[in-house]
Amino acid sequence: MGQPTPARKQADWWRTAVIYQVYVRSFADGDGDGTGDLAGVRAKLPHLAELGVDALWFSPWYLSPMRDGGYDVADYRAIDPAFGTLAEAEKLIAEAREAGIRTIVDIVPNHVSDQHPWFRSALAGGPERDLFHFRPGRGPNGQLPPNNWESQFGGPAWTRVPDGDWYLHLFAPEQPDLDWAHPAVRQEHEDVLRFWFDRGVAGVRIDSAALLVKDPDLPDFVEGRDPHPYVDRDELHDVYRSWRAIADAYDGIFVGEVWLPDTERFARYLRPDELHTAFNFSFLSCPWDASRLRTAIDGTLAEHAPIGAPATWVLCNHDVTRTVTRYGRADTGFDFAAKSFGTPTDLALGTCRARAAALLSLALPGAVYLYQGEELGLPEAEIPQGRIQDPMHFRSGGTDPGRDGCRVPLPWIAEAPYAGFGSREEPWLPQPEGWSAYAADRQAEDPGSMLSLYREALRVRPDFADGPLTWLTAPEGVLAFARAAGPVCVVNFADTPAELPAHSRLLLSSGPLTADGRLPQDTAAWLHL
Repeated sequence: MGQPTPARKQADWWRTAVIYQVYVRSFADGDGDGTGDLAGVRAKLPHLAELGVDALWFSPWYLSPMRDGGYDVADYRAIDPAFGTLAEAEKLIAEAREAGIRTIVDIVPNHVSDQHPWFRSALAGGPERDLFHFRPGRGPNGQLPPNNWESQFGGPAWTRVPDGDWYLHLFAPEQPDLDWAHPAVRQEHEDVLRFWFDRGVAGVRIDSAALLVKDPDLPDFVEGRDPHPYVDRDELHDVYRSWRAIADAYDGIFVGEVWLPDTERFARYLRPDELHTAFNFSFLSCPWDASRLRTAIDGTLAEHAPIGAPATWVLCNHDVTRTVTRYGRADTGFDFAAKSFGTPTDLALGTCRARAAALLSLALPGAVYLYQGEELGLPEAEIPQGRIQDPMHFRSGGTDPGRDGCRVPLPWIAEAPYAGFGSREEPWLPQPEGWSAYAADRQAEDPGSMLSLYREALRVRPDFADGPLTWLTAPEGVLAFARAAGPVCVVNFADTPAELPAHSRLLLSSGPLTADGRLPQDTAAWLHL
């Protein structure tokens, strides 16, 4: 591979980029075996180019037993055979770049798969045990976990091995946590970063970015006690400073998955020598409410302003309920704890709101992340319980429907088998009845479809350019703001149509205006004043 060229400085494309998340397993099936693959992604590059996205973020495509959708990595330098080969990944990166689309890969530094060579050696008593958190248990015979930490997926964060010790896993038992105090762990991840930058990726998304470092004493978690024993430890920033030096050598960028309620602590990750961007979860989880969304937007911009980092805006991803479904429910926010089977949903209402939310998010200053299928207006699918694969479902005792509902394979061709996802085998997750109605080929011919709205919005979006946001005076229940380059975004949350500001041209609206030119409820418009 060629060496990086530090002297070459690209424009800061990532500050205003539209980045599309590809969950490979469910995107497109190139060989017809029921599982999405890199061949399928390569075949759909024209769709992505026509949509107008700037970059693709790939959820983990590495060798994995798939006990947690690929976030249990067994080898960072190998592509899982279900998806293709390393050579094919290199070809995809190059072909996407020829189409004007950059590639971002996903790194999962908190843990590895229990099938990773390090952990297999650790279980056999090898020196690699020092790379994980193994501890004796509590109680007379060590039969109790070493502390009271809970897994993110429910239940204890510890599993006992035959020799009597316990190992830490903040997620599933098949995902043992690495010990970031060990220099070999840090060195390995720095080598992996270079490996993928050498192959032409433009950036790296960091999974669970605030969880890596643990208090070496592994004390019990006590509510309200600072610092937290494993969330947002100060030592993390030294890790990301060393990573930033590597990224800068390749002109690469980072986006961190950082769930933190403390805005000042959140902003520390975005200092000039650390991460370039981080996901904005306050906006993602916010209910469909004018006042609360304005508060989320103001808070996001305020926490980014002092450090000059761009905000990011995201409505859904591979972990959360799809936007169309969430906005069609009585509770339009998102909370993992609130997920349940059989929640009543008005999809027509949710779709109307999701269309307006698309224009709202795309008009805001910063970068926007789209999750595959969002441009098709896909709803959350309710997976039959016998077909669910997500460990969140099983760790909850079957009460949580899990995350598979937003991971159902995409519909591409309405009249083809399995809605054009693949040609031969049934997809790895079942597509709901009527899924072909959302097919991309059908929507491409309909100027009123969600796909047509997204294509036009991404075509017009550069008119907003980069720069500040200024709120305009608007009636209660209406959000209106102008961007420095001129365009105005107006969103009506009120139950009556709203007057639009005097304008020279309507650029785009998420739905038709009233006969007298007013903006209906749950509708957004872009205007030139």
